[in-house]
Amino acid sequence: MSQIFRALSLCCAVVVSSSSLFAQKLAPLSVEKIMRDPKWMGVAPTNPVWSEDGSKVYFSWNPDKTTSDSLYVYEVASKQTRKVTPQERRALPGQFGGAYNRAFTQKLYAKNGDLFWLDIKTNQTRQLTNTVENESGVTFSGDETKAVFRRGLNLFALTLTTGELVQLTNFQAGNKRPEAATGEQEKWLKADQLAMFEILKERSDKKKEGDKIAKADLPKRPKEIYTGEAQVDNVTLAPKSNFITYRTVKAAAGTKPTIVPNYVTESGFTEDISARTKVGVAQPTSQLFVYNIARDTVLEVSTKDLTGINDKPDYLKDYKQDTTKAKKPAARKVNFMSLSWSEDGKYAVVMVRSQDNKDRWIALLDPATAKLKTLDRVRDEAWVGGPGSFWLNWIDNETIVFHSEANTGYSHLYSVNVANGTRKTLTSGKFEVQQAQLSRDKKSIYFTSNEVHPGEQHFYKMSVAGGERTALTKMTGSNDATLSPDESKLLIRFSSSTQPWELYLQDNQPSATPAKITNSTSEEFRSYAWREPQIVTVKATDGTDVYARLYVPKKKNGAAVIFVHGAGYLQNAHKWWSQYFREYMFHNLLVDMGYTVLDMDYRASAGYGRDVRTGIYRFMGGKDLDDNVDGAKYLVEKHGINAKRIGIYGGSYGGFITLMAMFTKPGVFAAGAALRPVTDWAAYNHGYTANILNEPQTDSLAYRRSSPIYHAAGLQGHLLICHGMVDVNVHIQDSYRLAQRLIELKKENWEMASYPMEDHGFVEPTSWMDEYKRILKLFQEKLK
Repeated sequence: MSQIFRALSLCCAVVVSSSSLFAQKLAPLSVEKIMRDPKWMGVAPTNPVWSEDGSKVYFSWNPDKTTSDSLYVYEVASKQTRKVTPQERRALPGQFGGAYNRAFTQKLYAKNGDLFWLDIKTNQTRQLTNTVENESGVTFSGDETKAVFRRGLNLFALTLTTGELVQLTNFQAGNKRPEAATGEQEKWLKADQLAMFEILKERSDKKKEGDKIAKADLPKRPKEIYTGEAQVDNVTLAPKSNFITYRTVKAAAGTKPTIVPNYVTESGFTEDISARTKVGVAQPTSQLFVYNIARDTVLEVSTKDLTGINDKPDYLKDYKQDTTKAKKPAARKVNFMSLSWSEDGKYAVVMVRSQDNKDRWIALLDPATAKLKTLDRVRDEAWVGGPGSFWLNWIDNETIVFHSEANTGYSHLYSVNVANGTRKTLTSGKFEVQQAQLSRDKKSIYFTSNEVHPGEQHFYKMSVAGGERTALTKMTGSNDATLSPDESKLLIRFSSSTQPWELYLQDNQPSATPAKITNSTSEEFRSYAWREPQIVTVKATDGTDVYARLYVPKKKNGAAVIFVHGAGYLQNAHKWWSQYFREYMFHNLLVDMGYTVLDMDYRASAGYGRDVRTGIYRFMGGKDLDDNVDGAKYLVEKHGINAKRIGIYGGSYGGFITLMAMFTKPGVFAAGAALRPVTDWAAYNHGYTANILNEPQTDSLAYRRSSPIYHAAGLQGHLLICHGMVDVNVHIQDSYRLAQRLIELKKENWEMASYPMEDHGFVEPTSWMDEYKRILKLFQEKLK
């Protein structure tokens, strides 16, 4: 009887437990559920890479939701996946980087600061160095008999068969000590002594002869090259081993870093974090040199022959110029981005970018004279950029392939013959070629583009001569493909708008079907019917089509929220899994509550070509904000939204747009949440801001019209500001300065929440929960 009772009890327990789980699955979304540690969703695979023989795929994964990801391996033949043991992982060759010989049968790589030589066919590895010093940047010499690498400041060559090690450069930090000066009186006295005393003269002559013989007996050593205060990098041995090129980068003097106070620390004391400098600070100077080994001489590469090197940017015309003195414009400062030799060592090509961001040159270098000859120039009065803008490769010993936006306004592939200057267009159209690589035989180019739709990414194959493009992927979303070593298969990291990233294997054929090899999402994540947003276009005031994600509830409450993605140059109205996955889930929650949500790829977003990319030049908060305002009009006119019940929110650049919306577009948005926002662009970093607004000391007009702090008097709706206190990207000082401005303006319709332990991207679930509860509360209170 007791056994029957226990069995019935167990059965009831199972039923209750199952019912509880089922109820949990069907429970509505909440901020607490969404903003938990993301592991609740399942952990997507990352960093996939092929084994050198193509028989395995390695990737980081965490299906067990442990503290950190582990290395897993998928065996192609057996179709089995397992965790890699620590012993196996330590024995693996370096998975990223390294260099191959031309036949791709051998590989040199660095691991844990030492060098290794792998025979790919036999899978045999030989360790080449075992030193305390760090060796890096290893490549094969032009004749493939040596491993050429960096150790410390200098370049070395190690003969693979014998182990002979030769130092190729002798860079010395600092400046050469000057020899003690000898005055005229000392010179006269020495000459007089030698003339007067025969023995002194004989000893002096004997010493000179001995020194001469000793010097002749010494082996030839590389020339001492003193680098002063500059750092040396990009040290490259030419394939013929006749030249060494190197770049020096010297930090500007007197640059002042910013300080971010950290209040909640282990020590109990406030600790300062030294952070970035601000835009407009003096930039490092870059120089390129050629060391002629045979002549033992060093020449600095001159930029004076680059086409348009003296051209000044057009924006300077908006400011008064001193016309009393007719001066020839000085050559602009540049950054040497890269240098690449043809395989036969006959040609060297340099990529150069002007420090004012307006020009990119590809130039042929004459190493004997250190002079440059322009092969290709891209000039953009906004700034040079776009996908792949600094990628370049050799098709053969005379032809290079590269990206440019110059002809079509979209990033496309071009080739140029460096011997005769003949240029050829390889791709064209209203789409972007976003990443490209050459096949191992250099007969084909593989690339990713958004030709099908701006919100899709597919992998293509094309002849190096251009012509027909063959699409190799067809799943709707993003197909991030990696070729197997023999190029017979594709490893695809794929996601759709409702499903996170997974790995697939596919034969390298356009008709092949991809096979899924990972399943990462949790049962709880799959239990909710995540909405696939509609991809719509909103007609902007100036006629431009602006792409957006639209979420429409079955039962509308008459209110709407516009989300503004961050980064400026980023795409979010696409058909793959968003990096804003928390926001995506939050939008599903809002739709469940009856809100209509619009997520726009406003002007400056990625994926749409040069004109969209540079649409914010000299006026951030201009066309980009107008697009979001047009989005609000679209919601009213096309979806019946109440014009007085529209909210806006976003982080970083999205926070900045939210502030500009609340300050400069009265009546459009009833409420806005600005998260970690830039409030004054003069306080942000140089690399990003100077592209778009130039420098504050030379283009103050651009900064005044683009910085929310100057427009704070226009605040009418209800504003929430949220900011991490240890944000080393957009400093909380930005929000504090704005808060003081709002106080002095006697504004009362705003509030601010600060997070003592959060950087720019929040980490702690409790911080995410607190922030998004405040955002939801704002919309619930002010949009109803």
